[in-house]
Order: sequence, then C-alpha cells, then structure tokens
Amino acid sequence: MEDHGKRALQVTQAGMSPVDWLMARLGGSRALFALGRGRLKIGSALLRLPDGNQHYFKGTRDGPHAEFDVKRWRALGRMARGGALGFARSYMDGDWDTPDLAQVCALGSANRHSMAQGLRGSALMRGVDRLRHVLRANTKGQARKNIAFHYDLGNGFYSPWLDETMTYSSALFAPGDQGLETAQLRKYRRLLDVLQVKPGDHILEIGSGWGGFAEVAAAERGCRVTGLTLSREQLDYASGRMARQGLSDKVQFALRDYRDETGRYDHVVSIEMFEAVGEAYWPVYFDTLRRVLKPGGRAGLQIITIDEGLFPAYRKSADFIQTYIFPGGMLPTIAALQKHTAKAGLGWCDMRSFADSYAQTLSLWRTRFNAAFEAGALPHGFDDVFRRLWNFYLAYCEGGFRGGSIDVVQLALVRD
Repeated sequence: MEDHGKRALQVTQAGMSPVDWLMARLGGSRALFALGRGRLKIGSALLRLPDGNQHYFKGTRDGPHAEFDVKRWRALGRMARGGALGFARSYMDGDWDTPDLAQVCALGSANRHSMAQGLRGSALMRGVDRLRHVLRANTKGQARKNIAFHYDLGNGFYSPWLDETMTYSSALFAPGDQGLETAQLRKYRRLLDVLQVKPGDHILEIGSGWGGFAEVAAAERGCRVTGLTLSREQLDYASGRMARQGLSDKVQFALRDYRDETGRYDHVVSIEMFEAVGEAYWPVYFDTLRRVLKPGGRAGLQIITIDEGLFPAYRKSADFIQTYIFPGGMLPTIAALQKHTAKAGLGWCDMRSFADSYAQTLSLWRTRFNAAFEAGALPHGFDDVFRRLWNFYLAYCEGGFRGGSIDVVQLALVRD
C-alpha cells in the first residue's frame, strides 16, 4: 500500500490524476494480459513503459516483431476503456509510438483470435461506438454524407500521394514491377479480361473514383462506360480527365446512387465500393447488379473481405475504419458473398485473392503520404493528429493484410 501511494503521488505530480493512474494500472494489466499469459501465439513484442521498465513477450511461432514505446501512462487507461479503438486513439494523440507501425498492426492481425478478448474495452465504450456507427447507416441521404466524409477531403489532398492513375484501391503486383502505376493498370486490365469485354460493350461502373478504370476501358478496349459516384470532387476530376483524353464521347459520369440506376448494361464493374454499402443493403446491392445486367452479362468486383472467425464480433461492434475512415461501411466474408450472390441469381465464374499486393500498395501509399506531408504538398489545415490518424489507418490495413485478418479478391459474376 505504501509503494502504491508513492506511485500515485509520482504520476499525479507528472500531470496524471489518481483516477487516470488507476485506469493506467488497470490498462497495464489488460495490456500485459493480452500480450502474455499465452495470448501472444505468433511473433514477439517489446513493451517499454514511461518509468523505464520493459516487458518482452514471445509466442510459440515465428511472426511479426513489434515494439511499443508508451510515452504517457494514460495510454494504458485508454486501452482499458476503449479496447482496440482506445489503442488507436491514444496513438493519434501521441500517447505511444513505435519504430514500425505496420509491424504493430501485423502482430495484432496475426494473433487476432487469441488476443481479441483482451482488446475489447469496456461494454459502455463499445456501445457508444456501435451506436454512432448504426446512426451512420447508408440510407440514400446518409450515403452521400458518408462518402463526402472521406473522398471530399479534396483532390488536392489525394493527388500528391496517389500514383499517376489517381487510383485509390489495391494494385496487382507482379515480379519486376517498378512502381504503382504499372500494377494499377494490371488490376484494371485483369478485370476487363475476366469480363470478356468486346469493343462497343457498355459498362456500368459503380463507384467510379477519379476515372482510372473508365479511361483504360474506353481507351484500350473501346468500351462505353457510365460511372456512378457520390463524390462531387471525384465527379469533377473524372469528367475533366475524360475531356483531356478525348474520351467524353465514350465515358459519362453521374452523381447518382447505384440504387437509382435504371439502365441496362453488358457488364458492371465495382472496385472496392462494396465495403461502403453496409450489411443491411447487401441484398439491395446484388439485386441491383442483376437488374441492370443484361442476360449473360458479367460483373467484375474487387472487394476487401474479413476473416470468417472475426465476423460475428466485428458485425456487432465498430472498428477504427468504421469510426474514423469509412462511416457506415462493413467488410463481408467470402461466405456472406456466396450467400447473397446466390440469392440474387448471380453465379461465380472467377475469383482471385491478392492480399500481399494490397499490403505492398498500402506501404507505398504511406511512404508517399508522409513525403507529401513533410514537403508541404498537402492542403493547409491538416495537423499532426490528422497525420498520425492517416498513418494508423494505412498501417492498420497493411498489417491486416499481412497478418491474415483481411484479404482482397477480384470476383467475376455472371447473370443467367
């Protein structure tokens, strides 16, 4: 008791209240329990605390090695209350740091099943975060707000660190690739190949981004493309892009919700848009694909998926991505995709996964993002907390792909 009293006095004098100190102690126990006691099965971790103490943990199997430098004791308390989200928030605020953020996230991903219980946080905080997520479900009105939340940060924000194709989805790398652009073009061309497109085919693209796919489809394959987006920033950029390339006669973009589309098309393409649909609207999405496809038409989808074992808890909570990056979103499992496509009368004719390519894409994006930030190439108004948020986001996703908790697939469907 005397030692605990001295410790409380020390941390209070360092600027921490006794309540925060207590939560730090509880958080410390939670953190140590999550890493130790057999919870860390794969890889190793080194935890450095503010008082100079260090704790080393090693699993029974080789894997990622992560180092945590706890700068403020409150980081442990915030993790105790907020679980994985509290862990992210405390990183954003500089309460802890690491030499390699992607390795931290890869370690968590690799141990996703054994450590999940130790990173849940309090029921109250989980409930608050879940309610916020539910209130941002993708109704037609809310979907526009959710898309604007992320994509309308501005073309001036994205253009300094995306590649020349202005593509914000996973590239598809092959040995010898020299950069992102080559791998992004390979991704687009593979989708066109599995669709078996012919010159003159009319493609509907749901979630057309900045026009990268539409340009390749029109310029290289002679297709017509109608692109749908909910982002005014993307619409303006993509329309100008087609005009500059002399493709406006083949490609048109519309600020329209996919649920309002009434045309009929030879093919449909949707690249990493499905993640923003929301679970409640998955049946509507696939019914829309069937409705707009001509008989025998194909749909080429690129979708991020989540590990089957994580899905039951994931769908009842709100993770970092849903809270800070893509409100209203939800990752499916392969089983969920099979279920909903079957109900919509869409058959599978091709699937390829390429998680390693996404991890490589994210690593390159993070390097380019930080270089742009340091060079002052991003618009004014983005502070260091925002920078740390985006670093966590990109590393969180990279670690997820490297550790196996998420994957990315290209899927070809056919309408009977």
